[in-house]
Amino acid sequence: MPEFILPFRIPEKDGRRRDSCNILSLLSKQTQEVVDKHPHLLEYLNMMPIDDYGIPKFYDKLDRSVVVGNNPNLIYPIKEGVFTHILYDAGDGRNTYIPIEPVLVDNLDRLMNEIEIRLLEMADQLGDISVKTDNERRDAFLRCVDEICVLKGTLNASGRKNGGNGKRSANGSSAAGLALLDKFQFNNKVRPLEVTRRQLNGIKYLILRDKLGLGMLDPLVWDKYVEDVSCSGLGVIYLEHKIFHSLKTVINFSSSDDLDQFVMRLAERIRRPVSVHSPIVDATLPDGSRINIVYGSDVSKRGSNFSIRKFSETPLSVLEIIDMGTCDYKMAAYLSIMIGEGMNVFVCGETASGKTTTLNALTTFIHPNAKIVSIEDTPELQVPHQNWIREVVSTTKENSESGVTMFDLLKAALRQRPNEIIIGEIRGAEGAIAFQAMQTGHSVMATFHAASVERLIQRMTGNPINVPKTYMDNLNLAIFQQAVKLPSGKMGRRMTSINEIVGYDPVSQSFSFVESFRWDPVSDKFIFTGDGNSYLLEHKVAPKLGIPPHKKRRIYAEVERRARILDKLNLQGVKNFYDLLKVLAKAQREGLF
Repeated sequence: MPEFILPFRIPEKDGRRRDSCNILSLLSKQTQEVVDKHPHLLEYLNMMPIDDYGIPKFYDKLDRSVVVGNNPNLIYPIKEGVFTHILYDAGDGRNTYIPIEPVLVDNLDRLMNEIEIRLLEMADQLGDISVKTDNERRDAFLRCVDEICVLKGTLNASGRKNGGNGKRSANGSSAAGLALLDKFQFNNKVRPLEVTRRQLNGIKYLILRDKLGLGMLDPLVWDKYVEDVSCSGLGVIYLEHKIFHSLKTVINFSSSDDLDQFVMRLAERIRRPVSVHSPIVDATLPDGSRINIVYGSDVSKRGSNFSIRKFSETPLSVLEIIDMGTCDYKMAAYLSIMIGEGMNVFVCGETASGKTTTLNALTTFIHPNAKIVSIEDTPELQVPHQNWIREVVSTTKENSESGVTMFDLLKAALRQRPNEIIIGEIRGAEGAIAFQAMQTGHSVMATFHAASVERLIQRMTGNPINVPKTYMDNLNLAIFQQAVKLPSGKMGRRMTSINEIVGYDPVSQSFSFVESFRWDPVSDKFIFTGDGNSYLLEHKVAPKLGIPPHKKRRIYAEVERRARILDKLNLQGVKNFYDLLKVLAKAQREGLF
């Protein structure tokens, strides 16, 4: 199993650990209230070399406005009783991510080994937990722990629990639980384990974490600020943080056997076991995160590895990505007109450039009454509309002809009469079907790996997608997004350009396109290069909005007007992904948007 290695040595004073009261007096009033409720947090602070690092600052929650400089030293909560410490490392380019769990200080290994043995003996009481819901599995494990453990001082001389008569015992067991306990301990002549209240809480935490969760990875998965978790083989686990970017954790694999065993348990937890013959698994975790597992040193020379890509329960809205600087109000207004009038849009870029986040945000601009079909190999898209059919690829084994592919789902979607088809990512033959859908009048949105219009066209018209060149002008807009270095020196995601695909000349075999927006890396501003010169706005969108040809330039005033509306909504705090659709739907009914 992985090791938990703190990045500092625990200081001692006169051969003993320092006095907790001294540490407590140095904490702010807010932090004192937190550690009073969670004593293990105070014990962790007592382990820190405060003289070297200083007292960590406590935050109830984080946002991107948090300014901590180059040497972060802060703690924030992940969930009840679980915290994270972000600690700077002056000798490394990456800072350290330290999960602070209720069992970090206590050593419960001996008790957990004994409980594991007794749980095996109680398998009949656990039943077939694989067919139960998460809540039922949780209750089954907790019930067994209550039967195995008793609080110190609650056993009488005969080894029975004090209490009963329909009342709950000191550790929460009911009379029915006591009856089961009597049967267990006297039929098997096993005395219950006497534990303290703190040990009991720690045991329950570990049982739920390791049996129903992902073990030591659970705090990383629970943390809403973590975007990616990556194990590259032997060594530490790394992660990408929304605010602190690339961090190293204190979770370490030093043995290939431990790593292989952990990866196998991880695969079994998601019910997609790996083996030497089938070493690669792509799957979805219960919380919707995407996981990729590669097993064994035959295909990965540094040993087994895995990556977890997390997704927020509530996606970022357009106004939120504007606040992050991904685009500006005028770009969002322009895109709202294009998408609202059924233009076909691809969001293009490299891996981890934020393509899916942007695509999710832009779905708010689809007409609120539209019927939408989304097609993905792993579920990542979030659409705020009610009339949304979400279809996901279903395959069995590698190289198997059975299963349902994206190609199959896209062909089926054409028979469902959708107003909008959204494809998670175009990689192969489904790209040609997507362009056929455009040909027949369906609006299509998708993500695609390409860094420029030229590369987009080359990949689309070449193997294995093979879209006919004469079909390419059915794609109206190509948005290009990248992770870039900002003038401040920090990294950020930006829409580097928005391009209008105008047409294809079969004689010269060339494509014409117009750049409507461009990001300026010097000023970190966006330039509306298509202002007064947009082919799509003037020749395709304006007629749909009833603007006569001799007044087509009115369309640019509409872009400005919508930009002001979005700015006003942001100032009013209408930022939530789902709330924004409701407000825009009402505005559309009243003819305001």
